[in-house]
Amino acid sequence: MKIAIVCYPTFGGSGVVATELGIALANRGHEVHFVTYRQPVRLELLGNNIHFHEVHVPEYPLFHYQPYELALSSKLVDTIKLFGIELLHVHYAIPHAYAGYMAKKMLEEEDIYIPMITTLHGTDITLVGKHPFYKPAVNFSINQSDVVTSVSENLKQGTLEFFDIQKEIEVVPNFIDRKKYSNSFTDCQRSLMANDDEKIITHISNFRKVKRIPDIINVFYRIQQELPAKLIMVGEGPEKENAEWLCEHLGISNKVIFLGNSHEIDRILCFSDLFLLPSESESFGLAALEAMVNKVPVISSNAGGIPEVNKHGVTGFLSDIGDIEDMAKNALSILKDDEVLEQFKVNAQKEALRFDIMKVLPLYEAIYKKAYDGRFKGAYS
Repeated sequence: MKIAIVCYPTFGGSGVVATELGIALANRGHEVHFVTYRQPVRLELLGNNIHFHEVHVPEYPLFHYQPYELALSSKLVDTIKLFGIELLHVHYAIPHAYAGYMAKKMLEEEDIYIPMITTLHGTDITLVGKHPFYKPAVNFSINQSDVVTSVSENLKQGTLEFFDIQKEIEVVPNFIDRKKYSNSFTDCQRSLMANDDEKIITHISNFRKVKRIPDIINVFYRIQQELPAKLIMVGEGPEKENAEWLCEHLGISNKVIFLGNSHEIDRILCFSDLFLLPSESESFGLAALEAMVNKVPVISSNAGGIPEVNKHGVTGFLSDIGDIEDMAKNALSILKDDEVLEQFKVNAQKEALRFDIMKVLPLYEAIYKKAYDGRFKGAYS
């Protein structure tokens, strides 16, 4: 099948999932075309089955904000016609499903009918979608999609509660590719980050307010009072500067390493002993899943879709949002005993393998087939 995928090309979860899905589909023999404003960060190789089409947005003095949706929908029309695309899969309701719908309508003028699958990832619903300026467009875009999927049951229920959705929403969870985690890193390389007697605690995100970055610093502050430890902070975002200031204020700057965005996430997680994710909201918790497959237990908030990934008392612990004391207590209960830590590591990886891409990919392929087989439904109504 010839599939066009629209996503954000960034380090964020939705872009990563979309890119990894496209790569896996290409490996299964599908022809995949990524359409976005920059080559996705994890899309390293292009070839016979993987293509990238850049969306250019011309600048005109007339526009205070350049109309990306317009440029994207036009690029989709051109790409679909030129390469005979059979199915469109957009990640994020706004602006991607909105642009996809416009492309569909333009193509129907030429008797070209292409099904569109919209995957909801979280922020498009919980943040953007709830804004009164965008809610009507989000509601419309979801209902105009041929098939709608959600990355967690929690996100599905939140969408149904807040919007007037007339479509069935199918839950297809995020995933990891277990084959990519058979690494050859050695224990001695751990010294690149910490001393032999120090535990390594890690956080990876886009450093937005919803991630509750100060909670991470404060939890770590309590951990390092009880045992030698280092905190590795991976990512960039608006809360990073405040986090650096807080470390300085608490006198732990020498124990916290800010790495910025990194292409070596697996190497970092391979050496980590614990992952912190105290977010106020997470539609799924892909960062937690990537930690778990690397045998890293997770200390997280009991928010959104995280409990669908992180099992309390098995792969880590869940705490109420903002309960720093409980998170620190749970972290120390794992880290202080090497046998307990090892058991949590084993449990974390075992649970993560339930989300292997080879178990999730057939779910998407079945959805694609259903959408493609019903692509003419209502086309002439």
